[in-house]
Amino acid sequence: MSVFLAVDHVHQVFDLPGGGQYIALKDVSLNIRPGEFISLIGHSGCGKSTLLNLIAGLAQPSSGGIILEGRQVTEPGPDRMVVFQNYSLLPWRTVRQNIALAVDSVLHDRNRTERRTIIEETIDLVGLRAAADKYPHEISGGMKQRVAIARGLAIRPKLLLLDEPFGALDALTRGNLQEQLMRICQEAGVTAVMVTHDVDEALLLSDRVVMLTNGPAAQIGQILEVDFPRPRQRLEMMETPHYYDLRNELINFLQQQRRAKRRAKAAAPAPAVAASQQKTVRLGFLPGNDCAPLAIAQELGLFQDLGLSVELQSFLTWEALEDSIRLGQLEGALMMAAQPLAMTMGLGGHRPFAIATPLTVSRNGGAIALSRRYLNAGVRSLEDLCQFLAATPQRLRLAIPDPIAMPALLLRYWLASAGLNPEQDVELVGMSPYEMVEALKAGDIDGFAAGEMRIALAVQAGAAYVLATDLDIWAGHPEKVLGLPEAWLQVNPETAIALCSALLKAGELCDDPRQRDRIVEVLQQPQYLGSAAGTVLQRYFDFGLGDEPTQILRFNQFHVDQANYPNPLEGTWLLTQLCRWGLTPLPKNRQELLDRVYRRDIYEAAIAAVGFPLITPSQRGFELFDAVPFDPDSPLRYLEQFEIKAPIQVAPIPLATSA
Repeated sequence: MSVFLAVDHVHQVFDLPGGGQYIALKDVSLNIRPGEFISLIGHSGCGKSTLLNLIAGLAQPSSGGIILEGRQVTEPGPDRMVVFQNYSLLPWRTVRQNIALAVDSVLHDRNRTERRTIIEETIDLVGLRAAADKYPHEISGGMKQRVAIARGLAIRPKLLLLDEPFGALDALTRGNLQEQLMRICQEAGVTAVMVTHDVDEALLLSDRVVMLTNGPAAQIGQILEVDFPRPRQRLEMMETPHYYDLRNELINFLQQQRRAKRRAKAAAPAPAVAASQQKTVRLGFLPGNDCAPLAIAQELGLFQDLGLSVELQSFLTWEALEDSIRLGQLEGALMMAAQPLAMTMGLGGHRPFAIATPLTVSRNGGAIALSRRYLNAGVRSLEDLCQFLAATPQRLRLAIPDPIAMPALLLRYWLASAGLNPEQDVELVGMSPYEMVEALKAGDIDGFAAGEMRIALAVQAGAAYVLATDLDIWAGHPEKVLGLPEAWLQVNPETAIALCSALLKAGELCDDPRQRDRIVEVLQQPQYLGSAAGTVLQRYFDFGLGDEPTQILRFNQFHVDQANYPNPLEGTWLLTQLCRWGLTPLPKNRQELLDRVYRRDIYEAAIAAVGFPLITPSQRGFELFDAVPFDPDSPLRYLEQFEIKAPIQVAPIPLATSA
């Protein structure tokens, strides 16, 4: 369906008397369809009314725009009508005369008879025929609000805007008016946006409920689709379990935001903290093509230029790296994309340990390789693999670096898309990337999913060929991220910004083909890639099929296309996959988890510090290679589309404290 109203990357900033600024709304985007009823909900100070005023044209956004039917909103107009909590009726005019005031002022191009007809039809629409000649002091509060709604509808607006219209009414009157408003909007075919604090009101009236995060810098945290058919009956809705599922989703979000507000207040640093922030930082990593920005920032002095003394420590396994983080032996690390989420939730039986990621360091860069004996057997595609496995009792033994590693998650997704159950039809074996090539040569495994370095070495040795790259499965996926303990980040935010700034500059160099020789020179040092650097960093990829290597420009992505943005939408997808394979329940408190882990504020400060443009990636859903749509606001619905999955559980997940 076409877009009727678009809120396009809106920021709203207010100047403060003391010279500072207050960011009310930050990068808010929303598309509204014709005839849709949208509710805005969130705690006080989240910018609900600010957004409504921007849509009404009563104020202009600091940046971004409001687009109504293809035209930018720059001022109030008769195509939009606002109904406030205060009725704003003229006490010396009757109900009919108050409605007529709006009609005569706006529809002055209509003749008198037409205007009178509109007034009388509107009086009937809101059920005020018996009170048409009464004055405001002679009617109830609920009737006054109906007059305000009638005045808005009478001018035939394209968009009805309601700012807590029933907030001052008693419960009985409010309930009656809610049902009347629902009927009126449906009969008039009007598009509506309403600000409310009432969860049940939002569910009754809305097609979608837009949930805003806490201010300042409020954003859209989640959008809930209310899929009850119309016309709706309150009691019928409340008798269905689905109603309470939706209600719990809303309440859950609001509770998470309340906890986030308390946590932010408790974690606010002392004013003098910047002067005492740590400048010596120990960072861990596993050598591979993903560590290129880390190595470049270190060896070219980018960390040092920003006043940091960084010590890099390499590890053979992810378990050892995680242990060092937990023991306080590292201040941060280059981590698997899902690792900050997993550590904060305490996956694998570990104690929850809060990790934040302010930066995605690399994207793509992996592949799925099989022993060459399968190439000789004619396995050149996923379809071939399915046919081969169907004809033999053999189970493929495939190595993965870690159950939560992106190569493992993409391998599972890829296999399941073809009807292969990764838990039954193949055997997945956890193995250090260092061991994979030799294990393949020895016949201990039939293949593996890993980063380019291990793939390239296996192909170069004549032991493997590539069946698929991760670009074939999800182009642009997050691969490695900068992970920082939340407790350390709270007292060292400026140091974290400096770390990110250096890595941003390094990522830009790594994506510049003119810098290849310089980067190879750095990475061929033994603590990084060693002699494999030249093979790994070439832009021509050898699939091991006997053909000429193929040019893949973005096999490794370190900077272009907002590659470094720490995207909570991608985090939601990661959570669905961890849930899909039984590694964790789908967190009911996922918004709280995502807000804690994905520190976009640090990223944005670093972007500003290095002078790069701040371009936010689309916050809409996306698809992987199989074209199954992923809606980040409906992760459970996304999971339910898949036939191959572990039993799905949804539960609140106890999160780590910052200490």
